[in-house]
Amino acid sequence: MTTYLRHLVHHGPVLQGLGKTFMAARNQPRELTGQTAPNTPGPEVSSRLPARPPQLIADFVRHIGGNPKAYRDTVPPHLFPQWTFGLASQLMLPLPYPLMRIVNGGCRLEVHAPMPQGEPIDVTAQLENVDDNGRRAVITQKLVCGTNSAPAAMEARIYAIAPLQSKSTNGSSSGAQKTHTKKPKARVPMEARELAEWRLRSNAGLEFAALTGDFNPIHWIPSVARANGFKGTILHGFATMARAIEGIKTHYLLGGGRLRWVDVQFTRPLVLPGTVKLFVHSTNDEHQVFVGDAPGGPAYMTGTFEVSSDPEVGM
Repeated sequence: MTTYLRHLVHHGPVLQGLGKTFMAARNQPRELTGQTAPNTPGPEVSSRLPARPPQLIADFVRHIGGNPKAYRDTVPPHLFPQWTFGLASQLMLPLPYPLMRIVNGGCRLEVHAPMPQGEPIDVTAQLENVDDNGRRAVITQKLVCGTNSAPAAMEARIYAIAPLQSKSTNGSSSGAQKTHTKKPKARVPMEARELAEWRLRSNAGLEFAALTGDFNPIHWIPSVARANGFKGTILHGFATMARAIEGIKTHYLLGGGRLRWVDVQFTRPLVLPGTVKLFVHSTNDEHQVFVGDAPGGPAYMTGTFEVSSDPEVGM
């Protein structure tokens, strides 16, 4: 862990974004009433960041179970939170939702071309859509990243979920809640194939924070995690996603091919420490990925992915 702390100097935009979010949340009224969802799509905001340090890339790949030699010349697309969260946080600040209760619901990551190391990274962020049904708001952010030699090399869509007021003013359940039927909890299919097993230590959240700058305390301070309703610290959703991407590349694409896109949903909090497994289930039409305990058991992450045979497309 101590070796990862040397990367803090590279996380300025993310740390500033988290700080602004915290301050904005403190100034929000307790009850956000009479607010309406913003018009979307919103305006684009852009920034240019220095080239990511090779040692940061190597430490990140090693942390998620990969081989740094596979990224001698390219930047891992699944490291994108490290250079995008500053702008992503900026888009959230004006929203009329409880900022400290917003959770990461999932992400789609699509790669059009390899992004070379050693070049500044250009990021364009946009609030693409807000689906507010009165019970919750699903906030979609679009992030496009690239360099001078590989413009728009990758595109990410983050799906953040803001829980809204579920009780009416007299304390009874609202009509929208009464008619709502909960979806069944996600599970790993019995026929899924196991690819890898991860033994996650209690400091896995702190290590990922030190590599990306996302120091949300629910991932590394047990008392804060429990105060927010979790049994203990929980792994970042993007850490689960990054490990899954690296696991698919290492254990599934043995015959060649590249991941063209991955689309995942974070379905349960992954409490640390713990041991979980990576699974895939493929048919002729679709590749599915799961992170869970066992076939038939609960899934912490579900998703789909597509494989490209083009060596110049994908990750």
